[in-house]
Amino acid sequence: MQASQENAIPDGSRLFFNQPLGDKESYCWSCIQNVPHYQCSNDVSIQGLHLSADTFEQHCTLESSSGTGGSYAARNSPSTTASFSTNESGVSQQNSLSYPSDVHDSPDQTSGSPTSESYVTHKLRELETAMLGTDLDVLNSCNNGILAAGGNNQISTETEKWKFLGEVISRGDLMEGLCICARFLEDGDMFTVDWLIAELRGMVSVSGEPIQRLGAYAVEGLVARLASSGSAIYNALRCKEPVLPASMELLSYMHVLYEICPYFKFGYMSANGAIAEAIKEENRIHIIDFQISQGTQWITLIKALADRPGGPPHIRITGIDDSTSAYARGGGLDIVGGRLKMLAQQFKVPFEFHAVGIPASEIQVENLKIQPGEAIAVNFALVLHHMPDESVGTQNHRDRLLRMVKGLCPKVVTLVEQESNTNTAPFFARFVETLNYYSAIFESIDVALPREHRERINVEQHCLAREVVNIIACEGVERVERHELLGKWRSRFAMAGFKPYPLSSYVNGAIKALLGKYSSKYTLEEKDGALYLGWMDRHLVSSCAWR
Repeated sequence: MQASQENAIPDGSRLFFNQPLGDKESYCWSCIQNVPHYQCSNDVSIQGLHLSADTFEQHCTLESSSGTGGSYAARNSPSTTASFSTNESGVSQQNSLSYPSDVHDSPDQTSGSPTSESYVTHKLRELETAMLGTDLDVLNSCNNGILAAGGNNQISTETEKWKFLGEVISRGDLMEGLCICARFLEDGDMFTVDWLIAELRGMVSVSGEPIQRLGAYAVEGLVARLASSGSAIYNALRCKEPVLPASMELLSYMHVLYEICPYFKFGYMSANGAIAEAIKEENRIHIIDFQISQGTQWITLIKALADRPGGPPHIRITGIDDSTSAYARGGGLDIVGGRLKMLAQQFKVPFEFHAVGIPASEIQVENLKIQPGEAIAVNFALVLHHMPDESVGTQNHRDRLLRMVKGLCPKVVTLVEQESNTNTAPFFARFVETLNYYSAIFESIDVALPREHRERINVEQHCLAREVVNIIACEGVERVERHELLGKWRSRFAMAGFKPYPLSSYVNGAIKALLGKYSSKYTLEEKDGALYLGWMDRHLVSSCAWR
C-alpha cells in the first residue's frame, strides 16, 4: 500500500510515518528465517500513516538463559529448598500451616551507616523520595501489618506475632505475606523469614494468577538474598556463549514478548520518530545506538530515509553491545552490520556500520570515531539503567556518558526507560516497588496468553525472572537492574546540559494506532513533551528526547 500523494511532505520530516510498505517488506533477516516466530497482525494505518509491527523484529534487553529447560537451585535454608523449573506447574512445598515449636528472638542484623554523598546524589535521592507516589500507600499498608506482626521490635509478645502471621497465611494474602517477609528479612529476623518462605512457597505457582507467578520469582529473590547468591542466579540466567540452537529458542521467547506486549514497539517507534524529525534536512547522519541488540529497530528509519525527497542521506550506525549479548544474536555485531548493510543496499541508501563490542559503561569518545560534518543522533533505549552511578561506587558512568554525549553536540538524544524506582531505594521500598511494577507487567501478559501456555511460562522465566531476582537479591555492583523514574532522568539530562526536545504529535498518533491492536487496558499519556505507556493506572515505560 502506497502513501497518498497528498500526504507527502516536501522536507521529508514525516516520511517515517508516511512510508510505503510493499513487497520490499518481505526481505526479513535471512540469518534467522528458521526462528519460530509468534505471529500477530499489528499493521496500523491512519490518514496515510502506515506502520507495520512486522518491520520490528525480536528484541529484548533481558538476554537470559537458553530455552533448554532445567532447574535453577537457589538456597538451602533450615526449613526449605528453593528451586524453580519450567517443567513444574508451580513452586511449592507445603500447604499446611506449621507453627514453630521453639521460638527464639533473633538479634538485629541490620548494618550500614550513612556515608558522604555528593550534592547531585543527595538531590536525586530527595527527588526519589518525593516521587514514590501511590506506592506510599502500599508501604504504609505493609508497615501497619508488619508492626502488628512485630517488625522493628515493636511487639507485645511472640505469641501475638505468630498469631498474626498465621492469619496472613491462612487468608492467602500473598502480597502482604511477601511484604512482611521482606521486612523481617531487612530487620534480620531470619528465623521468621525462613518460616514465612516455607509457607509462601505453597501460595505461588508459575502457572497461576499474575501475583502467584511473580510471587514465585520474588520468593526466589528473597532466598537468594539470604544466601547471597543473587548474582550467581542472574549470571546463570544469562549464558555468555552463543550456542545456535539455544540462541534460536531464546530469540523465539523474546519475539513472543515483543509481539504480545507493545513495550518494545513503543520505544522503537517513539525514538525513530524523534530522530527522523531531528535529522530531516541532514545529508550525513551518524546514529549511535548504545544497545544495538538485533539492530532491527532501524529498519523503518532506513526505509523512510530511502524515500526522502532529493535522495537518501548517507547513514552511519555505530552499534554498541558487550560480548555477552552475542548469545541472543547467535554471534557478534558483524551479524547486525551485515543485515543492515543488506537492507540499505536493497533500498539504495549509502550506509556504513561501525561495531563497538564493549560494555556501554566503558565507552570513550575515541571509540565512536566521530567524523566532521555528520549530524549525530544518539539512542539510549533501555540501557542507561544498567549504568552504575555514584551511589554504587566512585565511577559514575551514568552521568559520565551523558556529559560525554553532550560534548558531541548531537541533533537529538532519545531515551526509553522502564518507569520504575529501584536504583537507590532501600531494600524494603525497592521490594514493594518491584512487586507493584512487575505485577502490572505480568497482568498484561496474562490477557495475551493463557496461564497454562508453555510459551508464556518460558517468556516470564527467561525474560523477566532474572530482573526480579537481581533487584531483590543483589546490592552494590552486583545489582545491575537500577531503574529510575523519568523525573530523575530529567534531572540527570538537565545537569549534563541538555534541553527537552518534545516528541512530535505524529509519534503520539502512530503509537495510539498501534495500541488499538492490544488490550484496552493499555494507556498512553503525553506529559511535558514525553510519552508514558502504561497498564491501567501504572506507567511502565517512558520515552522522551533531548538536544
